[in-house]
Amino acid sequence: MRAVLQRVSRAEVRAGGRAAGAIARGLVALIGVERGDALHDAQYLAAKISGLRVWQDESGRMSRGLAEIGGGVLAISQFTLLGDLRRGLRPSWDQAAPAEVAEPLYEACLAALRATGLPLACGVFGAHMELELVNDGPVTILLDSRRQF
Repeated sequence: MRAVLQRVSRAEVRAGGRAAGAIARGLVALIGVERGDALHDAQYLAAKISGLRVWQDESGRMSRGLAEIGGGVLAISQFTLLGDLRRGLRPSWDQAAPAEVAEPLYEACLAALRATGLPLACGVFGAHMELELVNDGPVTILLDSRRQF
């Protein structure tokens, strides 16, 4: 699984013209599921997202996490993170897991995030969404469960 994490001062997602989820301070997590991913990938992503320390302490060092700053997570499913541009200019989506495989793994990641007790808001799986956010920093982190070793 892949994720793009953005530290935000606020974020909101709409689907079908209606608000689907919003957070104040925290992380926006754009999450894509790759062919061959399994439950351990979802659990790995959730652990990394919930434990990420990218907020400054008193000395200006990035050492505080979501729980310490009272932040939340806005999770958005995004298969386009698996786009492959090695050939041509039109992305290939061959490495993205099909929806019937991706949705349960995405939901498993959300369940693991909920279990941490952190505030969690979500988009709508498979829907066309509009995401509005204020990137704080900017701080943007790339996370890939296949690069954990």
